[in-house]
Amino acid sequence: MMTPMRYVLLVLAIIISLHYILSFSHEGYGKATSFKSIAGQLQLGSGQDPEPPYKTPIPEDYIHPQKEIDPLQRKANATFVVLARNGDLQGVIASMKQMEDRFNKEFEYPWVFLNEEPFSDEFKHRTREITNAPISYGLIPRDNWYQPDFIDEEKAKAAREKMVKNNVIYGGSVPYRNMCRFNSGFFFRHELLQNYRYYWRVEPDVKFFCDIHYDPFLIMEDNNKVYGFTVSLYEYEATIPTLWNAVKEFLEENPGVTPENNAMAFLSDDNGESYNRCHFWSNFEIGDLDFWRNETYMKFFDFLDQKGGFYYERWGDAPVHSIGAALFARKDQIHFFEDIGYRHEPFQHCPQGEAHSRGKCWCDPNDNFDYQWYSCLKRYDALF
Repeated sequence: MMTPMRYVLLVLAIIISLHYILSFSHEGYGKATSFKSIAGQLQLGSGQDPEPPYKTPIPEDYIHPQKEIDPLQRKANATFVVLARNGDLQGVIASMKQMEDRFNKEFEYPWVFLNEEPFSDEFKHRTREITNAPISYGLIPRDNWYQPDFIDEEKAKAAREKMVKNNVIYGGSVPYRNMCRFNSGFFFRHELLQNYRYYWRVEPDVKFFCDIHYDPFLIMEDNNKVYGFTVSLYEYEATIPTLWNAVKEFLEENPGVTPENNAMAFLSDDNGESYNRCHFWSNFEIGDLDFWRNETYMKFFDFLDQKGGFYYERWGDAPVHSIGAALFARKDQIHFFEDIGYRHEPFQHCPQGEAHSRGKCWCDPNDNFDYQWYSCLKRYDALF
Protein backbone atom coordinates (compact mmCIF):
# COMPACT_ATOMS: atom_id res chain seq x y z
CA MET A 1 0.00 0.00 0.00
CA MET A 2 1.37 3.42 -1.00
CA THR A 3 2.07 5.74 1.93
CA PRO A 4 0.98 9.43 1.74
CA MET A 5 4.62 10.55 1.38
CA ARG A 6 5.26 8.16 -1.53
CA TYR A 7 2.04 9.36 -3.15
CA VAL A 8 3.17 12.99 -2.90
CA LEU A 9 6.57 12.13 -4.40
CA LEU A 10 4.93 10.23 -7.26
CA VAL A 11 2.66 13.17 -8.06
CA LEU A 12 5.62 15.55 -8.03
CA ALA A 13 7.59 13.23 -10.31
CA ILE A 14 4.71 13.19 -12.77
CA ILE A 15 4.48 17.00 -12.66
CA ILE A 16 8.19 17.36 -13.32
CA SER A 17 8.05 14.90 -16.22
CA LEU A 18 5.11 16.72 -17.79
CA HIS A 19 6.90 20.04 -17.34
CA TYR A 20 9.94 18.73 -19.21
CA ILE A 21 7.78 17.34 -22.03
CA LEU A 22 5.94 20.65 -22.42
CA SER A 23 9.15 22.65 -22.09
CA PHE A 24 10.93 20.92 -24.90
CA SER A 25 7.89 21.18 -27.15
CA HIS A 26 7.50 24.96 -26.64
CA GLU A 27 9.77 27.40 -28.41
CA GLY A 28 12.00 29.37 -26.08
CA TYR A 29 12.03 26.99 -23.13
CA GLY A 30 13.95 23.78 -23.62
CA LYS A 31 17.52 25.05 -23.66
CA ALA A 32 17.00 27.56 -20.86
CA THR A 33 15.18 25.13 -18.49
CA SER A 34 16.97 22.95 -15.94
CA PHE A 35 15.96 20.56 -13.20
CA LYS A 36 17.37 22.97 -10.62
CA SER A 37 15.14 25.80 -11.81
CA ILE A 38 12.05 23.56 -11.75
CA ALA A 39 12.89 22.29 -8.30
CA GLY A 40 13.34 25.86 -7.16
CA GLN A 41 9.92 26.81 -8.50
CA LEU A 42 8.34 23.83 -6.69
CA GLN A 43 10.46 24.56 -3.57
CA LEU A 44 11.75 20.98 -3.29
CA GLY A 45 15.03 19.91 -1.75
CA SER A 46 16.81 20.59 1.49
CA GLY A 47 14.84 23.65 2.53
CA GLN A 48 17.51 26.09 1.31
CA ASP A 49 16.52 29.00 -0.90
CA PRO A 50 16.82 28.15 -4.60
CA GLU A 51 19.75 29.57 -6.50
CA PRO A 52 18.95 32.84 -8.30
CA PRO A 53 18.23 32.41 -12.02
CA TYR A 54 21.37 34.30 -13.13
CA LYS A 55 23.48 31.42 -11.82
CA THR A 56 21.89 28.99 -14.25
CA PRO A 57 24.55 28.11 -16.85
CA ILE A 58 23.91 29.73 -20.22
CA PRO A 59 24.27 27.29 -23.13
CA GLU A 60 26.94 28.11 -25.69
CA ASP A 61 24.34 28.57 -28.42
CA TYR A 62 22.15 30.90 -26.40
CA ILE A 63 21.21 34.02 -28.39
CA HIS A 64 20.97 37.34 -26.57
CA PRO A 65 17.38 38.55 -27.08
CA GLN A 66 18.52 42.11 -27.95
CA LYS A 67 20.73 40.98 -30.79
CA GLU A 68 19.33 42.11 -34.13
CA ILE A 69 21.53 39.76 -36.17
CA ASP A 70 22.54 36.28 -35.09
CA PRO A 71 26.35 36.15 -35.42
CA LEU A 72 26.32 32.37 -35.17
CA GLN A 73 24.28 32.19 -38.36
CA ARG A 74 26.06 34.71 -40.57
CA LYS A 75 29.23 36.78 -40.54
CA ALA A 76 31.00 39.00 -43.02
CA ASN A 77 34.45 38.28 -44.40
CA ALA A 78 36.04 40.89 -42.15
CA THR A 79 38.80 41.64 -39.65
CA PHE A 80 40.09 44.29 -37.29
CA VAL A 81 43.33 45.96 -38.39
CA VAL A 82 45.75 47.47 -35.86
CA LEU A 83 48.93 49.28 -36.85
CA ALA A 84 51.09 49.30 -33.72
CA ARG A 85 54.56 48.96 -32.29
CA ASN A 86 55.68 46.89 -29.33
CA GLY A 87 55.82 50.06 -27.25
CA ASP A 88 52.11 50.64 -27.91
CA LEU A 89 51.16 47.45 -26.08
CA GLN A 90 49.29 48.95 -23.14
CA GLY A 91 47.33 51.30 -25.37
CA VAL A 92 46.54 48.43 -27.75
CA ILE A 93 45.24 46.29 -24.90
CA ALA A 94 43.04 49.13 -23.64
CA SER A 95 41.45 49.60 -27.07
CA MET A 96 41.20 45.90 -27.75
CA LYS A 97 39.58 45.11 -24.41
CA GLN A 98 36.89 47.73 -24.97
CA MET A 99 36.19 46.46 -28.48
CA GLU A 100 35.90 42.91 -27.18
CA ASP A 101 33.60 43.91 -24.33
CA ARG A 102 31.37 46.17 -26.40
CA PHE A 103 31.15 44.01 -29.53
CA ASN A 104 33.56 41.29 -30.45
CA LYS A 105 33.16 38.84 -27.57
CA GLU A 106 29.80 38.02 -29.17
CA PHE A 107 30.98 38.03 -32.80
CA GLU A 108 34.64 36.92 -32.60
CA TYR A 109 35.97 38.60 -35.72
CA PRO A 110 39.72 38.05 -36.18
CA TRP A 111 42.44 40.60 -35.46
CA VAL A 112 45.38 41.52 -37.70
CA PHE A 113 48.32 43.39 -36.16
CA LEU A 114 50.89 45.08 -38.40
CA ASN A 115 54.30 46.50 -37.45
CA GLU A 116 57.43 47.60 -39.31
CA GLU A 117 59.41 45.50 -36.80
CA PRO A 118 58.67 41.98 -35.49
CA PHE A 119 56.20 41.83 -32.63
CA SER A 120 57.64 40.73 -29.28
CA ASP A 121 56.55 37.56 -27.50
CA GLU A 122 55.11 39.72 -24.74
CA PHE A 123 52.99 41.66 -27.25
CA LYS A 124 51.64 38.45 -28.74
CA HIS A 125 51.00 36.81 -25.37
CA ARG A 126 49.17 39.73 -23.82
CA THR A 127 46.99 40.50 -26.84
CA ARG A 128 46.03 36.83 -27.12
CA GLU A 129 44.80 36.98 -23.52
CA ILE A 130 42.20 39.58 -24.45
CA THR A 131 40.20 37.65 -27.07
CA ASN A 132 39.01 34.23 -28.15
CA ALA A 133 39.13 35.35 -31.77
CA PRO A 134 42.00 34.43 -34.13
CA ILE A 135 44.98 36.83 -34.23
CA SER A 136 47.64 37.29 -36.92
CA TYR A 137 50.85 39.30 -36.58
CA GLY A 138 52.40 40.72 -39.72
CA LEU A 139 55.64 42.45 -40.67
CA ILE A 140 55.29 45.40 -43.03
CA PRO A 141 57.52 45.10 -46.12
CA ARG A 142 60.31 47.66 -46.01
CA ASP A 143 59.36 49.22 -49.36
CA ASN A 144 55.84 49.84 -48.05
CA TRP A 145 56.98 51.72 -44.96
CA TYR A 146 60.17 53.70 -45.36
CA GLN A 147 60.64 56.90 -47.33
CA PRO A 148 61.05 55.90 -51.01
CA ASP A 149 64.28 56.55 -52.92
CA PHE A 150 62.67 58.97 -55.35
CA ILE A 151 62.11 61.52 -52.56
CA ASP A 152 64.66 64.34 -52.49
CA GLU A 153 65.75 64.16 -48.86
CA GLU A 154 67.22 67.66 -48.81
CA LYS A 155 63.91 69.09 -49.99
CA ALA A 156 61.98 66.92 -47.54
CA LYS A 157 64.24 67.91 -44.65
CA ALA A 158 63.78 71.60 -45.41
CA ALA A 159 60.00 71.11 -45.42
CA ARG A 160 60.13 69.35 -42.05
CA GLU A 161 62.25 72.09 -40.51
CA LYS A 162 59.84 74.73 -41.76
CA MET A 163 56.89 72.90 -40.25
CA VAL A 164 58.66 72.53 -36.93
CA LYS A 165 59.35 76.25 -36.95
CA ASN A 166 55.67 76.90 -37.63
CA ASN A 167 54.55 74.48 -34.87
CA VAL A 168 52.74 72.12 -37.26
CA ILE A 169 51.72 68.95 -35.43
CA TYR A 170 54.01 66.02 -36.41
CA GLY A 171 55.67 68.46 -38.77
CA GLY A 172 59.16 67.15 -38.10
CA SER A 173 58.33 63.45 -37.93
CA VAL A 174 59.44 61.07 -40.68
CA PRO A 175 57.84 57.99 -39.01
CA TYR A 176 54.50 59.79 -38.95
CA ARG A 177 54.81 60.44 -42.67
CA ASN A 178 55.71 56.79 -43.23
CA MET A 179 52.55 55.81 -41.39
CA CYS A 180 50.35 58.19 -43.42
CA ARG A 181 51.76 56.90 -46.69
CA PHE A 182 51.40 53.26 -45.61
CA ASN A 183 47.77 53.70 -44.53
CA SER A 184 46.98 55.65 -47.69
CA GLY A 185 48.29 53.14 -50.19
CA PHE A 186 49.70 49.93 -48.76
CA PHE A 187 47.92 48.47 -45.73
CA PHE A 188 45.25 46.84 -47.91
CA ARG A 189 47.97 45.14 -49.98
CA HIS A 190 49.47 43.28 -47.02
CA GLU A 191 49.44 39.51 -47.40
CA LEU A 192 47.50 39.00 -44.15
CA LEU A 193 44.59 41.03 -45.51
CA GLN A 194 44.36 39.49 -48.97
CA ASN A 195 41.62 37.03 -48.03
CA TYR A 196 39.43 39.64 -46.31
CA ARG A 197 36.81 41.96 -47.82
CA TYR A 198 36.08 44.35 -44.94
CA TYR A 199 38.17 45.86 -42.15
CA TRP A 200 37.68 47.92 -39.00
CA ARG A 201 40.66 50.07 -38.10
CA VAL A 202 41.47 50.23 -34.38
CA GLU A 203 44.21 52.38 -32.86
CA PRO A 204 45.90 52.31 -29.43
CA ASP A 205 44.37 54.35 -26.61
CA VAL A 206 40.93 54.93 -28.12
CA LYS A 207 37.59 54.49 -26.39
CA PHE A 208 34.43 52.68 -27.47
CA PHE A 209 31.52 53.87 -25.36
CA CYS A 210 28.53 51.77 -26.34
CA ASP A 211 27.39 48.16 -26.61
CA ILE A 212 26.95 47.09 -30.22
CA HIS A 213 24.37 44.32 -30.63
CA TYR A 214 24.41 44.28 -34.41
CA ASP A 215 27.13 43.65 -36.98
CA PRO A 216 28.51 46.83 -38.64
CA PHE A 217 30.32 44.69 -41.19
CA LEU A 218 27.00 43.29 -42.39
CA ILE A 219 25.63 46.83 -42.63
CA MET A 220 28.46 47.53 -45.06
CA GLU A 221 27.95 44.32 -47.01
CA ASP A 222 24.16 44.34 -47.21
CA ASN A 223 23.92 47.99 -48.20
CA ASN A 224 26.88 48.13 -50.60
CA LYS A 225 28.75 50.62 -48.40
CA VAL A 226 32.47 51.16 -48.95
CA TYR A 227 33.40 53.55 -46.13
CA GLY A 228 32.11 54.15 -42.61
CA PHE A 229 33.06 56.89 -40.12
CA THR A 230 32.13 58.44 -36.78
CA VAL A 231 34.04 61.76 -36.77
CA SER A 232 34.70 64.28 -39.55
CA LEU A 233 36.58 67.56 -39.35
CA TYR A 234 38.78 70.05 -41.18
CA GLU A 235 42.40 69.23 -42.01
CA TYR A 236 45.29 71.49 -41.01
CA GLU A 237 45.85 73.64 -44.08
CA ALA A 238 49.61 73.83 -43.51
CA THR A 239 49.92 70.05 -44.01
CA ILE A 240 48.29 69.87 -47.46
CA PRO A 241 48.95 73.11 -49.39
CA THR A 242 49.22 71.40 -52.80
CA LEU A 243 47.12 68.26 -52.26
CA TRP A 244 44.01 69.57 -54.01
CA ASN A 245 46.01 70.79 -56.98
CA ALA A 246 47.28 67.23 -57.36
CA VAL A 247 43.74 65.87 -57.08
CA LYS A 248 42.48 68.22 -59.80
CA GLU A 249 45.40 67.27 -62.03
CA PHE A 250 44.56 63.59 -61.60
CA LEU A 251 40.91 64.18 -62.46
CA GLU A 252 41.85 66.16 -65.55
CA GLU A 253 44.13 63.36 -66.73
CA ASN A 254 41.57 60.65 -65.94
CA PRO A 255 38.11 61.85 -66.99
CA GLY A 256 35.17 59.66 -66.15
CA VAL A 257 36.55 58.09 -62.96
CA THR A 258 34.02 59.78 -60.68
CA PRO A 259 30.54 58.22 -60.60
CA GLU A 260 27.33 60.20 -60.65
CA ASN A 261 26.03 61.17 -57.22
CA ASN A 262 29.52 61.25 -55.73
CA ALA A 263 30.31 63.24 -52.58
CA MET A 264 32.28 66.10 -54.13
CA ALA A 265 30.01 68.52 -52.25
CA PHE A 266 31.46 67.21 -48.98
CA LEU A 267 34.95 68.20 -50.12
CA SER A 268 34.33 71.42 -52.03
CA ASP A 269 31.99 74.38 -51.82
CA ASP A 270 32.63 75.48 -55.42
CA ASN A 271 32.17 72.27 -57.41
CA GLY A 272 35.78 71.16 -57.08
CA GLU A 273 37.64 74.38 -57.75
CA SER A 274 38.98 74.43 -54.19
CA TYR A 275 39.14 72.06 -51.21
CA ASN A 276 37.29 73.01 -48.04
CA ARG A 277 39.60 70.64 -46.08
CA CYS A 278 36.78 68.39 -44.80
CA HIS A 279 37.73 64.78 -44.20
CA PHE A 280 36.67 61.70 -42.29
CA TRP A 281 38.90 61.02 -39.29
CA SER A 282 40.52 57.79 -40.38
CA ASN A 283 41.71 56.56 -36.98
CA PHE A 284 38.21 55.08 -36.95
CA GLU A 285 37.08 53.62 -40.23
CA ILE A 286 35.15 50.58 -41.34
CA GLY A 287 35.79 49.98 -44.99
CA ASP A 288 35.73 47.77 -48.04
CA LEU A 289 39.25 46.57 -48.84
CA ASP A 290 38.26 45.90 -52.42
CA PHE A 291 37.43 49.58 -52.84
CA TRP A 292 41.04 50.53 -52.05
CA ARG A 293 42.29 47.71 -54.24
CA ASN A 294 40.32 48.83 -57.28
CA GLU A 295 42.18 50.21 -60.28
CA THR A 296 40.98 53.79 -59.89
CA TYR A 297 42.05 54.24 -56.28
CA MET A 298 45.36 52.43 -56.80
CA LYS A 299 46.11 54.70 -59.76
CA PHE A 300 45.07 57.73 -57.68
CA PHE A 301 47.39 56.80 -54.82
CA ASP A 302 50.33 56.12 -57.14
CA PHE A 303 49.78 59.54 -58.73
CA LEU A 304 49.83 61.26 -55.33
CA ASP A 305 52.81 59.22 -54.18
CA GLN A 306 54.91 60.34 -57.13
CA LYS A 307 54.10 63.96 -56.29
CA GLY A 308 56.00 63.45 -53.05
CA GLY A 309 53.50 65.30 -50.87
CA PHE A 310 53.62 62.71 -48.11
CA TYR A 311 57.20 63.88 -47.43
CA TYR A 312 57.54 67.36 -48.96
CA GLU A 313 54.41 68.37 -47.10
CA ARG A 314 52.59 66.16 -44.58
CA TRP A 315 49.69 64.63 -46.44
CA GLY A 316 47.65 62.49 -44.10
CA ASP A 317 45.86 59.26 -44.86
CA ALA A 318 42.63 60.85 -43.55
CA PRO A 319 42.27 63.43 -46.35
CA VAL A 320 43.61 60.97 -48.93
CA HIS A 321 41.11 58.27 -47.93
CA SER A 322 38.32 60.81 -47.65
CA ILE A 323 38.98 62.31 -51.06
CA GLY A 324 39.20 58.83 -52.56
CA ALA A 325 35.92 57.70 -50.99
CA ALA A 326 34.09 60.93 -51.79
CA LEU A 327 35.17 61.04 -55.43
CA PHE A 328 35.28 57.38 -56.48
CA ALA A 329 32.20 56.07 -54.66
CA ARG A 330 28.60 57.20 -54.65
CA LYS A 331 27.63 59.38 -51.73
CA ASP A 332 25.16 56.75 -50.49
CA GLN A 333 28.06 54.30 -50.16
CA ILE A 334 29.55 56.37 -47.31
CA HIS A 335 27.98 55.61 -43.93
CA PHE A 336 27.89 57.56 -40.66
CA PHE A 337 27.87 55.08 -37.74
CA GLU A 338 25.98 57.40 -35.44
CA ASP A 339 25.32 54.72 -32.80
CA ILE A 340 28.97 53.75 -32.27
CA GLY A 341 30.39 55.85 -29.45
CA TYR A 342 34.06 56.62 -30.03
CA ARG A 343 36.86 58.83 -28.75
CA HIS A 344 40.33 59.52 -30.08
CA GLU A 345 41.87 62.45 -28.26
CA PRO A 346 40.81 65.21 -28.36
CA PHE A 347 37.49 64.55 -30.17
CA GLN A 348 34.65 62.16 -29.53
CA HIS A 349 31.38 61.09 -31.02
CA CYS A 350 28.79 60.33 -28.34
CA PRO A 351 25.47 58.90 -29.62
CA GLN A 352 22.36 60.92 -28.84
CA GLY A 353 18.81 60.11 -27.75
CA GLU A 354 17.60 56.54 -28.12
CA ALA A 355 20.93 55.43 -29.59
CA HIS A 356 22.61 56.47 -26.34
CA SER A 357 20.27 54.49 -24.10
CA ARG A 358 20.02 51.54 -26.48
CA GLY A 359 23.80 51.14 -26.47
CA LYS A 360 24.09 51.70 -22.71
CA CYS A 361 26.70 54.34 -23.59
CA TRP A 362 28.87 55.71 -20.82
CA CYS A 363 30.00 58.89 -22.60
CA ASP A 364 28.51 62.27 -21.69
CA PRO A 365 25.99 63.10 -24.46
CA ASN A 366 26.82 66.79 -23.98
CA ASP A 367 30.43 66.08 -24.92
CA ASN A 368 29.82 65.40 -28.59
CA PHE A 369 31.82 66.75 -31.51
CA ASP A 370 29.19 66.18 -34.22
CA TYR A 371 28.08 69.76 -34.76
CA GLN A 372 30.80 71.79 -33.13
CA TRP A 373 32.29 74.56 -35.28
CA TYR A 374 35.28 72.45 -36.37
CA SER A 375 33.16 69.45 -37.40
CA CYS A 376 32.24 68.65 -41.01
CA LEU A 377 29.24 66.45 -40.21
CA LYS A 378 26.80 69.13 -41.35
CA ARG A 379 28.41 69.00 -44.79
CA TYR A 380 27.91 65.22 -44.87
CA ASP A 381 24.27 65.68 -43.85
CA ALA A 382 23.78 68.20 -46.67
CA LEU A 383 24.67 65.52 -49.23
CA PHE A 384 21.27 63.95 -48.62
